[in-house]
Amino acid sequence: MKKSNIILPLLFISAGLVIIATISYFSINKYVNISKSNVKQPVIDSGEEMKVFFNQPSATPKETSIKIYKSKRILELYGDGKIMGRFNIGLGRDPEGSKVKEGDNKTPEGNYYICTKNNSTKYYLFMGISYPNKEDAKMGLDKGIIDKVSYDSIVKAINNKQQPPWNTALGGAVGIHGGGNKYDWTYGCIAMDNSDLKVIRQYTPINTLVNIYK
Repeated sequence: MKKSNIILPLLFISAGLVIIATISYFSINKYVNISKSNVKQPVIDSGEEMKVFFNQPSATPKETSIKIYKSKRILELYGDGKIMGRFNIGLGRDPEGSKVKEGDNKTPEGNYYICTKNNSTKYYLFMGISYPNKEDAKMGLDKGIIDKVSYDSIVKAINNKQQPPWNTALGGAVGIHGGGNKYDWTYGCIAMDNSDLKVIRQYTPINTLVNIYK
């Protein structure tokens, strides 16, 4: 009798512990799931945001500019502060990082302007940009890539909104041209489909701003 009196409470205690453990498990799980749902997820570009398009303006913009996003392989054309079109592009053969010197096959990053247009090169409708700019020149001088004479020549050209020297150790002749955008194949230029480039060229006179981002 005494033995049964001891066993019965033990069974109740064991059952109670099982119930408490089960409730705790589900409560903790629920808390973890709620916590995970509150973690801010990284923003992922939607297909709509990166959709390529061109909206022909009813009148020629007074001021145009270009923004290039290397990581997205996207070029955007702006007219009077409003986006007019978005186009796919290809980059230099070594697309990661900014251009530092001649022959590194990288596309530069920074603020530039269209400094020349040339229809006679082997690259369709080539539009040269003002690489190297002052920041590129300062970096080159600090690292010993160029000397003070080259640095001064680059700075003078940029101050006068001219084509900077393209024959220094920093490299040059970087621009926007045709030939296709299916992969990164250039020596540092931005490549587009020929039909897209023809559109861009209509709205981008000399000195059009070209901002290139990572």
